[in-house]
Amino acid sequence: MKLVNLRVSKYLEVLRSDAPAPGGGSVSALAGAQAMALVAMICDLTIGNAKYQASEETCKDAKTKAEALLEKFSAAFDKDTEAFYLVSNAYKMPKGTEEERAARSAAIAAGTLEATKVPFDVMEMRWEGIVLIQKIAGKTNTNAASDLGVAILNLAAGMKGAWLNVKINLPGIRDKAYAEKVLNEGQELCARCEKLAMQLFAQTEEAL
Repeated sequence: MKLVNLRVSKYLEVLRSDAPAPGGGSVSALAGAQAMALVAMICDLTIGNAKYQASEETCKDAKTKAEALLEKFSAAFDKDTEAFYLVSNAYKMPKGTEEERAARSAAIAAGTLEATKVPFDVMEMRWEGIVLIQKIAGKTNTNAASDLGVAILNLAAGMKGAWLNVKINLPGIRDKAYAEKVLNEGQELCARCEKLAMQLFAQTEEAL
């Protein structure tokens, strides 16, 4: 079952169920997809409008990049759930013999690594998204200013959500040097994104 192919009502039904996934990671990825869909829409509402002719090429480029990120976020929407089940299924593997225990341990380690990498990739994509918004801020159709603000908030909230999903998996990473690297980079990325997002949101709110 691909989450991205579900009707909204069905997706919400699955999300609210007692199934352990999809969960916060997929929700965070979806927030990024929504943000990029909004950016593409805003660019469409600007392109071809004589009032914004000076920023038309900027918006065309931004629309192309937003649509590419939209595809990546949409893929991550399912990847996060798939990564969770890698870990979950690994814990269900037999452990009666030494060989089985070794195979189970290796599968848990591999699954945990993937469950960390997926949300971290989503964090990096969010930074790309917020930088993209910075490039078009103040240059798009003012009638869609509130939509731009919502896109910014989706990216900011989703960044924190993805970061929580990174952090919860870090204790299970065997390579402690790698875990420390991800921790430091993730903290810095999260703080940087929040700072820029709030600056852009304030700028957008002032324009209303």
